[in-house]
Amino acid sequence: MHQIKITLGFFLFICFAAFSQNTPKAKATYIEQSLTIDGVLDEPAWLKAEPLSAFHQNFPTDTLMAQYPTEIKILFNKTFLYIGIVAESSAKDFVVASLKRDFQGSATDNVSFFFDTFQDGVNAYQFGVNPYGAQRESLVSGGGIDRNSFNPDWDVKWYADGHIQGNQYVAEIAIPFVSVKYPEGCTQWNFQAYRFDLQTNERSTWSRVDQNQMLSHLGYLGVLEFDRPLLKNNTANYVIPYTNLSSAQDFENDQPQTSDLKFGADIKVPIGNKMNLDLTINPDFSNVEADNLINNITRFEVSLPEKRQFFLDNSDLFSSFGNARDAAPFFSRRIGIAEDLEGNTIQNNIIGGARLSGKLSNTLRLGVLSVQTQEDRANEIPSNNNSMVSLQKKVFSRSQIGAFFINRQATNNEGFLDPDQAYNRVLGLDYNLVSKDNKWAGTFFAHKSFNPNDAQGNMSSQLLMRYNTRFWNAFSSLLFVDQEFVADMGFVPRKGFIKKADKVTRIFYPKTGNINTHKIGLYNEFYYTQDLNYKQTDQTLKLEYILDFKDQSRFELNYFNRYVYLFDDFDPTRSDSDTPLPMGSDYRYNEYQAGYNSNFAGVFNWEGKINFGEFYNGRRTGFSGQFNFRVQPKFNLSLNIDFNRIELPDPFPSGDLILVAPKLEWTFTKNLFWSNFIQYSNQQDNLGINSRLQWRFAPMSDLFIVYNDGFDTTSFYRRYQSINLKLSYWFSL
Repeated sequence: MHQIKITLGFFLFICFAAFSQNTPKAKATYIEQSLTIDGVLDEPAWLKAEPLSAFHQNFPTDTLMAQYPTEIKILFNKTFLYIGIVAESSAKDFVVASLKRDFQGSATDNVSFFFDTFQDGVNAYQFGVNPYGAQRESLVSGGGIDRNSFNPDWDVKWYADGHIQGNQYVAEIAIPFVSVKYPEGCTQWNFQAYRFDLQTNERSTWSRVDQNQMLSHLGYLGVLEFDRPLLKNNTANYVIPYTNLSSAQDFENDQPQTSDLKFGADIKVPIGNKMNLDLTINPDFSNVEADNLINNITRFEVSLPEKRQFFLDNSDLFSSFGNARDAAPFFSRRIGIAEDLEGNTIQNNIIGGARLSGKLSNTLRLGVLSVQTQEDRANEIPSNNNSMVSLQKKVFSRSQIGAFFINRQATNNEGFLDPDQAYNRVLGLDYNLVSKDNKWAGTFFAHKSFNPNDAQGNMSSQLLMRYNTRFWNAFSSLLFVDQEFVADMGFVPRKGFIKKADKVTRIFYPKTGNINTHKIGLYNEFYYTQDLNYKQTDQTLKLEYILDFKDQSRFELNYFNRYVYLFDDFDPTRSDSDTPLPMGSDYRYNEYQAGYNSNFAGVFNWEGKINFGEFYNGRRTGFSGQFNFRVQPKFNLSLNIDFNRIELPDPFPSGDLILVAPKLEWTFTKNLFWSNFIQYSNQQDNLGINSRLQWRFAPMSDLFIVYNDGFDTTSFYRRYQSINLKLSYWFSL
């Protein structure tokens, strides 16, 4: 009898556990009327909504309920999805770092949402709001399993407002159904609500998420049920014309001042509820924020993120193929960039482009891109058509298989065009695995390039598997990039190698004290070079120890043992030394690193890393860090510093590489921003000033004044100067 009771008790426990893990459900209630978005939930319609209030902690633990209540109400009519938020905390000292759009979620009190409208577990929309109603939005791809899944530069029209009242804030959101895609007649979306409460250093979610996973992991979403089917979108066409008046002068090349008046437009044509057609004519990107300078002491090119709006919507349909770090066949920043006769990177004007992207069905996505660049006879740059077609098919629970074809084709036959550069084509197949239990993820791809008179070999391929549980995180990867693999529209900083990389991390959770987790990790990476008969040319062995504290600060220690064989001459200072480290030499050296970042909730917060130890045949001492001070919510001052002292024995080059980049940002209102970005780099001999005033006078409609100035850091003569006045307006047709 006792054994029967134990068996019955165990059975009931399993049943209860299974029941407790059922997918949570929320309800969206239909209303006829429209609501005023003022951050005050005083309309009678809000009384009809069923509140969501049971939020689970994700940090500092994932086994308790949230300390302070968060209440969410959801309504909808034919035009809008409405969300009402009441978020309570321990006091009235909410952290609001900025009123600017696309604020950093981990540094600001906010409530945010994920909507997987096709319930595929692969792609989703993110919307979020802080206590003053400032907005953030992102596209999520690849199942949301890592930081590369986010595209925070995406922008779309929606509305929000909020205010603080005592120890809680109230916010109101209206998302037009035309701003997202979904199946016509559907009654469910996958859904998540989550909150950063920086007064209590707590992260919480409506649908529970294991602490070892990203909050964006789409495998943990609940379900939002609409109490009547969603209608077909009354899709509207959008035209966003712009005019840009500019004045510029190139002092370095002794060019006279030029003035220019430029016109162009972006056109958005929704195709049903699932597809978008984006067109751009004579685009202008002068309003895009300046790129961050980087002290590059490696032998290879580094990549910078895409910020141009035309390339962002459904960008994962084009950019998610391959390996973003080592072998990406498509990298949109290549389009509109070329080299002059001296090998310098210059802008190559875009004449126009078209993008068709979205869902062909609930499990099949299509992307088509074609962009035409302008001929530049003075620099012997032909006009090129840059095109890509991609398909992604969902398989199993949340995995997907994708195929693509890329073509860069010169469209004229000028005498300066090298016949071997007439075209470049890349064909590929990718498989991305995400297991149903969220523990396993992986990637397999095989890509092949084609150039005139060059179709043999030319392969790039990878096999990668990840394992992630509460106590263990591990991955193993094998990557090959052929010496003859060419991707003109991609990012391939290194060719002709096999790379083997493995990492394992053990996570410990103390039961008491201020430490939230200990992490001990071991990483090992090898490179074998193809044209040296697969000789080992690189190895990095890394041992790491990381402490995450309950106040969200972090401390880490790292040890590196490196081996490098130089297959080219190399000057790490980029000083054009007459005596670089010679080709054919090899080095094994040890390096140490310590890093710390403080709690982002502080009015003053900082993060920094110190490196010291051997470097090739000499030594390196380095410091990199960012210091932030705010007068919330109007003013932010940040200072980025990157310093490297490289000391190599004579006659090899030594030097101090200094990068200093202060940034001052005023957010006068939620629609008026002024950013001033100064960057000094002696490695690049550049002092740059970028001042950007933005007035969003209507939804998705802006007036920009952008001033740029550049100086040489050796003699401080002025290299260039420009000012732009750009006006754009979003018309609905």
